[in-house]
Amino acid sequence: MLIIPAIDLKDGACVRLRQGRMEDSTVFSDDPVSMAAKWVDGGCRRLHLVDLNGAFEGQPVNGEVVTAIAKRYPQLPIQIGGGIRSLETIEHYVKAGVSYVIIGTKAVKQPEFVTEACKAFPGKVIVGLDAKDGFVATDGWAEVSSVQVIDLARRFEADGVAAIVYTDIAKDGMMQGCNVPFTKALAEATRIPVIASGGIHNLGDIQALLDAKAPGIVGAITGRAIYEGTLDVAEAQAFCDNYQG
Repeated sequence: MLIIPAIDLKDGACVRLRQGRMEDSTVFSDDPVSMAAKWVDGGCRRLHLVDLNGAFEGQPVNGEVVTAIAKRYPQLPIQIGGGIRSLETIEHYVKAGVSYVIIGTKAVKQPEFVTEACKAFPGKVIVGLDAKDGFVATDGWAEVSSVQVIDLARRFEADGVAAIVYTDIAKDGMMQGCNVPFTKALAEATRIPVIASGGIHNLGDIQALLDAKAPGIVGAITGRAIYEGTLDVAEAQAFCDNYQG
């Protein structure tokens, strides 16, 4: 399982939100590229970037920062989400050196767009499913739909989606552990690899994911915990690599 540091971008700075609220943000660095360097030096094997402004505005806003990080680390797999709602945007990011684009809101509102994107950019598309009580949320978590996460995940199995990033909104940024039972259920209900996100606080939360014994859980995104020091990237990755279960 990969430990994937998150860099959430708001107005060019690296921030963390609580439960997706833009008004409840903490700025951790005004230099996201140097923050990326910190996690790369710490041994991470993938980075998770989110354009928070883009998620709310429906188009990329912090694209220059994303491009700068991709150029600095051309060998590092980078996944980016937030405001990706056109093939042109995907093409821009792929040309900039980003490995994966995460489609969230549009995957819920127009599932056929995912099919189209997977055909145009095979192996490059991740679907981001953010949920509250099992139902998918959209538009920077401002809206909760009537669509169930597992039902939507299965809808994308034939498209060739590289992974699903599953986030439980109630857990995100709260440092209370992620929703392991639902993450496990999702991983067992679909053939698409699942990346867990939201609420990871310490090594115990990483162990809980590993102890779930769900081979489909291939990664864990962590944000606030690594910024506030309750989780060490290198230590957590080594723990995953050496886990015997």
